[in-house]
Amino acid sequence: MATPDSIAIKRAAADTADWQAVLDLVLEAFAYMEGRIDPPSSAHRLTVEAMAAQTEEGAVFMAEGRDGTLLGCVFLKPKGDAFYLGKLAIRPALQGEGIGRRLFEASIEEARARNLPEIELQARVELTENHAAFAAMGFREVGRTAHDGYDRPTSVTMRYTI
Repeated sequence: MATPDSIAIKRAAADTADWQAVLDLVLEAFAYMEGRIDPPSSAHRLTVEAMAAQTEEGAVFMAEGRDGTLLGCVFLKPKGDAFYLGKLAIRPALQGEGIGRRLFEASIEEARARNLPEIELQARVELTENHAAFAAMGFREVGRTAHDGYDRPTSVTMRYTI
């Protein structure tokens, strides 16, 4: 079991991370969405190269256990006046143990360092448990959008004011 004090949050660099392990983690963490969301998650289109490139324009943080085991990750990039938080992924067996909270705290610090007053994310309409979890962290809904080709909202846009 991971405890908040046994988790190290590290910034990933394009040439230092095991990006395949990060991709595997994201796919594992997002697997529960299969059959629940339409359209399917963009996680299926991620590539190792695209993830590494995110370190150039934004930031990628990884949560590791004391033994160096990858426990979670989060991808961030500037988007207008906000820092866009995408692909917050925690190993399913470790969800609820504070890893996501630690990654979110690192995201807040990075947004502050970049003078960005808000963090934005999108959660799929169908994943109401995610809406509730993000609301409990202080996010508020600011809109709903539809993916290309859809005539109904498919995502909820939420923002957190720093």
